[in-house]
Amino acid sequence: MLPDTIFPRIIQFLALVPAIVLHEVAHGYIAWRLGDPTAKSRGRLSLNPLVHVDLFGTVLIPLVLILMRTSFLFGYAKPVPINPSYFRNPLRGMLYVAAAGPATNLVLASATTLLVRAALLVVPNDLLLSSTLGGNLLRILLALLYFFIVWNIVLAMLNLIPIPPLDGSRILAHFLPAEGRRFLASIERYGFLILVALLALGSLGRLFAYAVNGWSSLLGARWLVAASEYVPWIVASGG
Repeated sequence: MLPDTIFPRIIQFLALVPAIVLHEVAHGYIAWRLGDPTAKSRGRLSLNPLVHVDLFGTVLIPLVLILMRTSFLFGYAKPVPINPSYFRNPLRGMLYVAAAGPATNLVLASATTLLVRAALLVVPNDLLLSSTLGGNLLRILLALLYFFIVWNIVLAMLNLIPIPPLDGSRILAHFLPAEGRRFLASIERYGFLILVALLALGSLGRLFAYAVNGWSSLLGARWLVAASEYVPWIVASGG
């Protein structure tokens, strides 16, 4: 399996699915703990990816990008249904629910980084770089975990942008006066177009690239070198 085939895109997709599923489950779980049974009653607290699949965002968009052999993927799951009227304080409740998704992504990225760095301490270089079945499977796993970290970082940063309906707008709304909250609500119908425009201008892509490259320095050279067989654009740097 060569790095210039479709295989790296498939690895990206496999890493993307759990990142977006756990993001959505975190929203629903916090809402449930705050008294909203909506997500739980509709089976949306499940870790089964199928209950979170959005035909367009989870299947068609990633599939088209894979077939186009792009160097990146994008996708999203069905938003978890939330009913703020169940919260004792709806505005504060939405703050906690909105923050849960990005916070979960950052915790997952951090925990994966620490656990794999620790595990690599006992993995000999001979195995890590060998052409045996075990060596190949290990490098595929490291590439998968690399992408899992990347997607969690990107999802956290993307959702913290204060453009409705992204989580950042729900967080910002908690700190705004009523006029500010009404303004955010009024532009929500244009939120997707604003986001697409920012992506097209390249500013968000550069921001994500800086964040991913900075985080990659925490992974260490051994991880990056091993994963680079299936992630050919990795620059192996770090300790």
